[in-house]
Amino acid sequence: MPDTVEQNLQRVLNGLSLDGDEAEICDFSLEEQNDALESQGIQPSLDPKYKPILDETVTYVVACVILNEYDEVLMMQEAKKSCAGKWYLPAGRIEKGENIIAASKREVLEETGLQIECTTLLAVESARGIWFRFVLTGRVIGGSLKTPSEADKESLQAKWIANLEELELRAGDITHLIEKAKAYKEARRTRDPGWFLDQLPALRPYSKIFLRLVVVIKKKANNRVHVLLSERTTWHLPTCEVHPSKSIHSTLRKFMIDLFGAEVPTHRPHGLLSVEHDPSTGKDGMCLTLLVAFRNPLEEVPIIGKCVWHETSKELGNEVLQRVASRNSTVPLHVIK
Repeated sequence: MPDTVEQNLQRVLNGLSLDGDEAEICDFSLEEQNDALESQGIQPSLDPKYKPILDETVTYVVACVILNEYDEVLMMQEAKKSCAGKWYLPAGRIEKGENIIAASKREVLEETGLQIECTTLLAVESARGIWFRFVLTGRVIGGSLKTPSEADKESLQAKWIANLEELELRAGDITHLIEKAKAYKEARRTRDPGWFLDQLPALRPYSKIFLRLVVVIKKKANNRVHVLLSERTTWHLPTCEVHPSKSIHSTLRKFMIDLFGAEVPTHRPHGLLSVEHDPSTGKDGMCLTLLVAFRNPLEEVPIIGKCVWHETSKELGNEVLQRVASRNSTVPLHVIK
């Protein structure tokens, strides 16, 4: 067990997908979430057989923040009737069978005329469990900036913009994403160790939308880092199915209660360690791995169910602690509602 656990922990810390069948083991399915509601006298309204189907039961969107050497941001002017003439980041819905990176490249090319190479995921945003926006950055590797004479149904034109106040934006929800990209670019330039390194969504197909947890705690007796493991056929990182009509925060809260009981001690979700998604086989699910840390020591946090605390190696424990210590060491997960 220890070798496989350490290997899987290292993989998610590196933003990679997990190998093996344990990747899709679910500890708290939608059916079990319904059962938990019924035990509280609440009649659940969700079909436990819910399945993510792109553009039917789930929506995935990409947005790209591309900066040039002058810190100008690549913007496009909308052609759609509902917001014609207004400006926005190159963005749009992921199409059937298309992965996150391919969708990002396509949207930038269609709306700005430029070819890009994606370098890292900047943030993931969610509204309930059925709408996700993946925000990426990258660099231009070809193409030419779309001019007004090349206007089409995708966009009217594209420009490098230094000051967003010069434009009428389609929506103000992109300003914090642009600031994040600028801060990330500066952190990479100065090699700030408090920031996550370049990482892109990993390719692995999932039939459902999962939230996997890396729950971290320190043992007071020896000051060593421990990570929670669950056993359902084999030891693995605790994983639950994301509730489609609830926020990610709500799903996390109910899962933590399932793992630790109603009086679960204070804990903090830090951000994402990895995103896994690959629709090439017809599966529209994904897995988000979230880092969660307890303030209380291990001795004060009782576990219910088939879980144990795994003591990590000192080297891996130190790496986990570094992620917990810095607010910029994980990919932000913004829950819109």
